[in-house]
Amino acid sequence: MKPRQGWDKGLSSHEAGARLKRDGENELPSAKPRRLLAIALEVVREPIFLLLIAAAAIYLALGDLREALVLFASVFVVMAITFYQERKTERALEALRDLSSPRALVVRDGEAKRIAGREVVQGDVLLLKEGDRVPADALLLACNDLVVDESLLTGESVPVRKRAGEARAPPPPPGGDDLPYVYSGTLLTQGQGTAEVFATGVRTEIGRIGKALERLKPEPSPIQKETRRAVLLFAVIGLCLCVAVAVLYALTRDSWLNGLLAGITLAMAMLPEEIPVVLTVFLALGAWRISRQGVLTRRTPAIETLGETTVLCVDKTGTLTQNRMAVRRLWVAGEAFDIDANRPAPLPEAFHELLEFSILASEIEPFDPMERAYLALARDHLADEKQHHSDWQLAREYALTPQLPAHAHIWRTPRLEQYVAAAKGAPEAMADLCRLSEPERGALLDQVAAMATDGLRVLAVARAELPGDCGEGRPWPNTQREIGFRLIGLTGLEDPIRPAVPAAIKECYGAGIRTVMITGDYPGTAQAIARQIGLAPWDQVITGPELAALSASELAARIRHVNIFARVVPEQKLRLVQAFKAGGEIVAMTGDGVNDAPALKAAHIGVAMGRRGTEVAREAASLVLLEDDFTSLVHAVRLGRRIFDNIQKAMCYILAVHVPTAGLALLPLLFGWPLVFFPLHIVFLEFVIDPACSIAFEAEPAERDVMRRPPRPATSRLFDGRMVA
Repeated sequence: MKPRQGWDKGLSSHEAGARLKRDGENELPSAKPRRLLAIALEVVREPIFLLLIAAAAIYLALGDLREALVLFASVFVVMAITFYQERKTERALEALRDLSSPRALVVRDGEAKRIAGREVVQGDVLLLKEGDRVPADALLLACNDLVVDESLLTGESVPVRKRAGEARAPPPPPGGDDLPYVYSGTLLTQGQGTAEVFATGVRTEIGRIGKALERLKPEPSPIQKETRRAVLLFAVIGLCLCVAVAVLYALTRDSWLNGLLAGITLAMAMLPEEIPVVLTVFLALGAWRISRQGVLTRRTPAIETLGETTVLCVDKTGTLTQNRMAVRRLWVAGEAFDIDANRPAPLPEAFHELLEFSILASEIEPFDPMERAYLALARDHLADEKQHHSDWQLAREYALTPQLPAHAHIWRTPRLEQYVAAAKGAPEAMADLCRLSEPERGALLDQVAAMATDGLRVLAVARAELPGDCGEGRPWPNTQREIGFRLIGLTGLEDPIRPAVPAAIKECYGAGIRTVMITGDYPGTAQAIARQIGLAPWDQVITGPELAALSASELAARIRHVNIFARVVPEQKLRLVQAFKAGGEIVAMTGDGVNDAPALKAAHIGVAMGRRGTEVAREAASLVLLEDDFTSLVHAVRLGRRIFDNIQKAMCYILAVHVPTAGLALLPLLFGWPLVFFPLHIVFLEFVIDPACSIAFEAEPAERDVMRRPPRPATSRLFDGRMVA
């Protein structure tokens, strides 16, 4: 796509309206809640309800309206319970959604207009500034010092810089510096720009991921498959006996309707119809219990599947870390000072100048996470005068460029007869600006490498003085290279880990759950985080390019021993989840970005973040952590194991109860006695058995070793030989 001539005038309102009608609104289709009829049909398809309806129809044929109405009422009671739980979950999820459409500033009819984001069309000219969220995929026509946080799409915790440029065919995927594109949903952390929209709605990068989601269908949980097989088996046996008893009764007692009623009674006595009902109740109550731990259950079968989880795939940014930047290390003239937020210590005087000029080289009201980190540290360690310099005025600004990734501010100081310049940027660029000798440059880059090994984002800071007549009798320097900067030191920033993560990882290991980090960030950063949280082995990493070169068999062999995957793109996250599943693992995946959604949906259990998570991720997930608290997931695993134990106890009780029930229904037929049970009696017994299971067994406390034993094998059976015996 080439920029249009006269793009500064934008589209006309008429042309924009025609394109909106042609292409549709700039938004993604969201999943719609199931209707009452769909839920009712799903409930009625169960064998027990088909038998109940058949029995009620026979009572109607016999003229016994009261019995028929009672049986029909039992059907609607269970349907009402199921529908209530479904709607409760949908309403809870809707409470998380941001229903307001993001606003966009566009050029229409030669004027800047603020419109709803869904009204943006292809060809619109966007006016973007710091703090804006990009409403559509667009080509940058012009920009100044523009930096964008693309972690939503790439998983990288560090914002990337942008530059204006020409369109490429096809446009490259997001990620990396100096691309002339901005993508829908990403956030501008610094600078401003003008861009022309080339894709909206489902045609954006976010939309492409949405299409991948449509191709993935959630699998039924193991317990759903097993209970479905068990109920179906009992239903076939019961229906066969029903036909046999009906024929026998009709031949010996000459009453086909009563014979059919007796057969249905036996089938209902044989069929453990409480199994789907009790399973629904247990999981619904489990969802309520988990919600008290800050976890929303999107799909209730995932609760019991948590007890089988063997591999937990964790996205780094925002899940293991806090998704914010903090200054961790300062380095000046060969001396380093580490900053520990848990054990604060006074900042030595030797490092005050470094922090002061880090702030002077930042925006006055910063939005960039790194610049805000400098301010946060200064509030604790610098006096107000050094922190704010409220009487200084910004005289000139030099933006970073692809050729020189450094940013400089020149300040007018009322009490000094000269200007003060502050600059920060990539260490290599700052070494050039400061004209360091080869030995000095080598020593600086060695220190940078050491800090990068610890997972730190390193920036160098410098200062300079300019004559007081600059801008008046003397022209300003054309570029930063003409300013004689002096290096002050280095700053190392990191995205801090969540404080509770190490203990949660340790508990997962104790429970036999393998933890795997999948991130779009650099290997060194991922390894540093792994060391901090206790993820092992931290010295083995597979990168995205390496992963792309591996065959399916090679990948299957490597993933048995490697727990860190770095520089991974969204498609590779999905491939990793599928590889673990192919190896027989039960996979849970946490994530918050749009890039995580396909993997969340493909995993046995997808866990999205409620606060930082995107709508697409939440829709694809089975569980949502409302407060983004990783420890909540550990509580959910513990509760999932307890729920399965209690379900197994309840199923044992159900099978035991059905033996005498079936006997009392069958023996009178064999010995020619009057019938003891009719369908209404069986229904009454079920309404006694179900609450007994729900109250007595659902409330059973967890076993003492629930988190000190390995996950139950995926091949384990809910109805094993021991239980049946």
